[in-house]
Amino acid sequence: MKQTIYLVWLALLCIACHPVQQQKAYDFSSLDSLIAGWMDKGYYPGGAICVRRNDSTLFEQTYGNFTRETPVYVASAGKWVAAAVIAAVVDRSELDWDDRVADWLPEFKNDVKGNIRLRQLLSHTSGIRPYLPEPRVDNYNSLDSAIVEILPLDTVFAPGTRFEYGGLAMQVAGRMAEVAMGKEFETLFQELLCEPLGMTRSHFIPVNTDGGHAPMLGGGLCTTLDDYMKFLDMIYHEGRRNRIVILQAETVREMQADQVGEAKVNPGEYVEKALGKHHTGIYGLGEWRELIDDTTGEAYQISSPGWAGAYPWINKRDSVYGFFIAHVTGAANKPDGFSSFYGSPAISRLVTDIVNRMELDH
Repeated sequence: MKQTIYLVWLALLCIACHPVQQQKAYDFSSLDSLIAGWMDKGYYPGGAICVRRNDSTLFEQTYGNFTRETPVYVASAGKWVAAAVIAAVVDRSELDWDDRVADWLPEFKNDVKGNIRLRQLLSHTSGIRPYLPEPRVDNYNSLDSAIVEILPLDTVFAPGTRFEYGGLAMQVAGRMAEVAMGKEFETLFQELLCEPLGMTRSHFIPVNTDGGHAPMLGGGLCTTLDDYMKFLDMIYHEGRRNRIVILQAETVREMQADQVGEAKVNPGEYVEKALGKHHTGIYGLGEWRELIDDTTGEAYQISSPGWAGAYPWINKRDSVYGFFIAHVTGAANKPDGFSSFYGSPAISRLVTDIVNRMELDH
C-alpha cells in the first residue's frame, strides 16, 4: 500500500515538474472565412483545404459537398507532380536534365526542337509554343501521338531566351522519360509516385475508359486532397516519406532552383501579378518560385496553382505546406475581379500571417 502511494506521489511530482506541453491553438477563422466567402459567392461548388506545419495538421476543412477523397481535375497543379515523375526517371535512368530532345527522340534529329534540353521543356523556356494552334486540342491517346502533332510546329523563340508559360513542351519531356524507362507515362506515375506514396485515387489517364484519355502532363491530373498532401509531404521532406526515398534530395533541390536563368521574363507573369514580387527567377522545374531570399536567391515558397483554383504550396521559412483543392464554376476570371488563378496566394499569405502572429504571441 505504501509503495502504491509513493508511486502515485512520484508521478504527480513528475507532472508538476514537467507539465504537459500543449499544442498551440492557431486561429484559422480568417482563412476559413475567406474560403467560405468564395463558396458563398458561387466561385466554387465546393472545396477542401489542409495546412500542415512539419508533421502536424494545423487546419483542415471541407466545403460544399467535397470530402478529403473527392476527385478533382486540378489543371496546372498537376505540373509539379508530372515534373516529379520525370525527376524520378532522372534518378533511376540515364536521362539527364541537360539531355537534348534528339538524344532520346530520334524523330527530332533534324529539327531545331531536337536541341532543346530537358530542363528547358519543364521550365517554359524551350521555345515550343505553349499550346496547340486552334482549333486543335491536346487530346491524344498517348504521348507518342502527341509528339507527332508537336514535331511539325514552328518554335516561337530560341530555346533559353524567353519564359512563356504553357504546357505543350511537357509532353515532349514526358515522352523522353517514357523512352528512357521503356514504359508509358501513366505507368511511371503509378509505379514511381502513387504506389510508394499511397496515392490511390490519382491519375493522368483514367482507367476503364473507352478510347483512352490524353496524358496531358501540364493540366490533366485528377487527384484528391489526401493524395496531393502525400505528394507535398514527400517534397517537403526532400524526397522522402515514411523513410522511403521517392526522389533524391539533390533532385528536389534542382527542381526548386532557378531554371529561368538569363531568359527574358515579360511583365505581368504570375509571380508579379499574383504576389506583387519582382524577380526573374520565377520558375524551377514544374513549379513556381513564388518567394525568394534576397540574399541567397533560394526559393523559400514554391507552388503550382491551376487556373481552376487548386493551389498547392510549400513555405520552407514557415515550415508550412498545404493544398486547397477546388474546381471553379465557369470562367476563371469573374466579373467582380476575382481570379481563381491569380487569387490563390491569398491563402498562403493568410497562413503565413496566422503562423507568424502565433509566434509573436508566444
